[in-house]
Amino acid sequence: MPKLTERDRLAELVDRQRRTTEEVEKARGALRAKYLDQLRDLPVEMLSERELREIVTQGIRVGGAVAVTALKALPGVKS
Repeated sequence: MPKLTERDRLAELVDRQRRTTEEVEKARGALRAKYLDQLRDLPVEMLSERELREIVTQGIRVGGAVAVTALKALPGVKS
């Protein structure tokens, strides 16, 4: 097999990068769909869209474990 030129090598790397990006997006979509399915079982109608978005956004921002600990520490919350 002949040695690839720099141009051919670059084209191959670009193609590999594109495929990897597509694979990442596919995996991200599958994970988000899985999490969405879990939300379907929760009574989210008790929250406004804004409240739900804010809770999820802040939970992602601080990290899941920190968010769960903080929420469980609130009065009236049962473990």
